[in-house]
Amino acid sequence: MSEVKKIATRASYGNALVELGKKHDDVVVLDADLAAATQTGVFKKEFPERHIDCGIAECNMVGIGAGLATTGKVPFVSTFAMFAAGRAFEQVRNSVAYPQINLKIGATHGGISVGEDGASHQCNEDFALMRSIPGMTVICPSDDIEAKAAVEAAYEHKGPVYLRFGRLAVPVINDRPDYKFELGKGIVLREGKDLTIVANGLCVAASLEAAEKLAADGIEAKVINIHTIKPLDEDLIVAAAKETGKVVTVEEHSVIGGLGSAVCDCLCAKAPTPVKKIGMQDVFGESGPAVALLEKYQLDAAGIYAQIKEFI
Repeated sequence: MSEVKKIATRASYGNALVELGKKHDDVVVLDADLAAATQTGVFKKEFPERHIDCGIAECNMVGIGAGLATTGKVPFVSTFAMFAAGRAFEQVRNSVAYPQINLKIGATHGGISVGEDGASHQCNEDFALMRSIPGMTVICPSDDIEAKAAVEAAYEHKGPVYLRFGRLAVPVINDRPDYKFELGKGIVLREGKDLTIVANGLCVAASLEAAEKLAADGIEAKVINIHTIKPLDEDLIVAAAKETGKVVTVEEHSVIGGLGSAVCDCLCAKAPTPVKKIGMQDVFGESGPAVALLEKYQLDAAGIYAQIKEFI
C-alpha cells in the first residue's frame, strides 16, 4: 500500500497565490515579516513588485490592504491566525468588513497543530472571532486540493474572506475527478445512517479514519466536510441531522463559537438534534509536537472515535 501524500495547507496557499498572480494582474500580497512561514515568499520571488512586507505591524498591514482594495487591487494579507484574527480584529472589523472592502485574509498556523510555538501562537478562537463579523466569509480547507480551490474562490468572491491554513502536513483526501469546491456548500465524503460527523480542516481526514473504526463496530457514520463555516450549508446539515438523528462536530478550534456552535445554531432553529462538539474544550493549548498535541486533546482519529463511542 502506497503512502498517503501529505502537504501543509500553508504551502498550498503560497502555491495557489503564484498561480492566481499569473492569471490576474490585480492580485497583490502583503505579509507581516513572516513570508517564509506563511509561504507567501514563493509569490514574492515570482512577483516582487506585487509583494509588500509590512514588517511586524499586522494592524497596519490590514489598513494598507484595505486601501489597496479601494484602488481596484485584490489584496491577500497574510500572517499567523493569532495575529490576523486576534491582533488585527479591530482593523478587520472597521476598515474591511464594515465598508465591505474586497480584501482576503490568509491566516496560517491556526489551531494547536502549530505545535512547539505554544499557546500564545495556537489560535483556537479565530473562527469565533471572524464568524461574529457581519459579511465575513470564513473558510478552513481540509487539504492541498481544497486549499488551492479556496484561494481561487476567495478571489472570485466580492467581499472580505478569511481563510485558515495549517502548519502541519495533512493527507490529500480530495484527489478525485468529481471534486468541486463551492463557497457555502458542504461535501458528503461518506454515507452513513447512524450519525453524522461534520468536520473541517485537518479534522476531516481524522474523522474519515474514525468513521472506519466505527464501521468495524457496526456503526455507520455519514461524514461531511464543511470547508465554509460562514455561510454555513444549513440545508445539508439539517437533512443529515434528520436522516441520522445524531450529529458530531469536529474542529481544531474551541468548542465555543466555531463550527460546532454554527451547527448548533442551525439545528436549534431548524431541526433540534443531539449534538456532540469535539474540539478544544475551553482550554489553551501548550507547547509540544503537533501530532502529540492532537492526540492529547483527542483530535486524532483514535480520540474522535473514542468520544463518539461515548456519545452514542
